[in-house]
Amino acid sequence: MQRTAKLALEDGIVFSGAAFGAEGEVDGEVCFNTSMTGYQEILTDPSYRGQIVAMTYPQIGNYGVNAEDVESARPQLAGFVVRERSRRVSNFRADGDLNGYLKQWGVVGIEGIDTRRLVRRLRTEGAMKGVLSTNELDDRRLVERAKASPGLVGRDLVREVVPEGPIEWTDPLSPWAKLQALSMEPAAAADRPHVVALDYGMKWNIARHLFSVGCRVTILPGTATADEVLSYEPDGVFLSNGPGDPEPLDYAQQTIRDLLGRRPIFGICLGHQLLSLACGAKTYKLKFGHRGANQPVLNHRTGRVEITTQNHGFAVAADSLPDELETTHLNLNDETIEGVRHCEYPAFSVQYHPEASAGPHDSDYLFAEFRAMLG
Repeated sequence: MQRTAKLALEDGIVFSGAAFGAEGEVDGEVCFNTSMTGYQEILTDPSYRGQIVAMTYPQIGNYGVNAEDVESARPQLAGFVVRERSRRVSNFRADGDLNGYLKQWGVVGIEGIDTRRLVRRLRTEGAMKGVLSTNELDDRRLVERAKASPGLVGRDLVREVVPEGPIEWTDPLSPWAKLQALSMEPAAAADRPHVVALDYGMKWNIARHLFSVGCRVTILPGTATADEVLSYEPDGVFLSNGPGDPEPLDYAQQTIRDLLGRRPIFGICLGHQLLSLACGAKTYKLKFGHRGANQPVLNHRTGRVEITTQNHGFAVAADSLPDELETTHLNLNDETIEGVRHCEYPAFSVQYHPEASAGPHDSDYLFAEFRAMLG
């Protein structure tokens, strides 16, 4: 018998559909992702912590799940919303289905709702707080709980997803990846420059890229101080992606200030926002964020347009950029900043995800550029 689930938004709209995955009730910011594929990478991306994610593509789950296409040890989002869950798995790499995967990890899902109506509402009104439940089905109570939920602004979600201690990363990119940057790998492990990656909720494919372009990679929790980072004697420092609002992360901003000019720095997504904040810029919350594998970005240095995969709800304010930072990349949909470079120190960052997984590989060259900075 099909179970009932409901998704309630803080503005009073309630969607009723069929439950799949785990039973229970969760709250979070309701957002949407426009990718056609890559749902397992989305499920396991720590940047989605505290969010209920709706997929705009109408059928999700047709190629199943497997043990390789994950970006962390488990699903990280609060809940999952699809128009239709595929009952048939058709892919030679699959070792399970979406329903069983969500049930295994305790993730609540809902299908059968009008996702077009939901997404149009979020685009018009902005991302909203919501509650997804298979237990409580009273509309009024669900809306009240959505209104009372904490949301993302002002919360430190990074502490919920950072690793407990240092990790030496040695996994390369999948053999499916055919990237030019792989030709830079040195012959001997002893020749690899050492990169300390500050993990604020890092996707594993970032670490795979860093290793595969020829770096020795040590992952530290994003709460580490500059002294702790420097004690590993790195040749460069990487600032990872992660969930939520960057402004409350004072400890991370201070660490970056203390490292600027002492080691080359490369940041992605939350790492981009934190680098900008550390240099004196401001961030703000986007109306409904950028989430999908089809975002066009202009590279000012080359004049080329890169199609990128993105996942962020906050952005660096262009009118707050200090003189020491220059804009290197621009989003062509809304002209938000997608990349900066420090004018004095070897430090740069991008708002999008050049490591893809899933998504286009137009921007993987950035890992090679960082590797070249390390000598």
